[in-house]
Amino acid sequence: MDQLKRIDRKLIHRGTILDIYEDTMQLPNGKTEKWDFVSHRMGAACVLAVEPDGKILMVRQYRNALERETLEVPAGKRDSLNEDTSICAARELEEETGYKAGKLEKILSLKSTVAFCDEMIDVYLATDLQKLGGQHLDESEDINVESWKLEDLMEMCYSGKIQDAKTVAAIMAYAARR
Repeated sequence: MDQLKRIDRKLIHRGTILDIYEDTMQLPNGKTEKWDFVSHRMGAACVLAVEPDGKILMVRQYRNALERETLEVPAGKRDSLNEDTSICAARELEEETGYKAGKLEKILSLKSTVAFCDEMIDVYLATDLQKLGGQHLDESEDINVESWKLEDLMEMCYSGKIQDAKTVAAIMAYAARR
């Protein structure tokens, strides 16, 4: 035998967004191992929003997995499997920041953590921003909006102060376009 093969997949937990599985994998040497697999059922979108002065809108919020606040680009999951990610990106921008994009352009697609998860995130660039009335947050959200210079965000990525994969990817993709 010369290839890896999944011989069983067992659902361990069904969550509101994620399903967690235990896979039994047959290795090329014939032995078996248990591997974790996380399925993100909806997919997501994030948006790097550039203000007229060139600053980038970021959101600061508490993340339970890290037990601290993080600085990120606005993002969220699709409402349905059929929802276009551009609609998701526009909605999340408006809800989390209170801004609407005059122009929204997809710049990148990524898988967040390929070792154990299939989450797909489309990254959008938002320009021609218009300030609306304010944020429209979910009950469980407490999000502060901040404006940052691209150079400062890049330095925070390089120094490890920003570690969120979608945020790092969005910042670096935008920097490469400039």
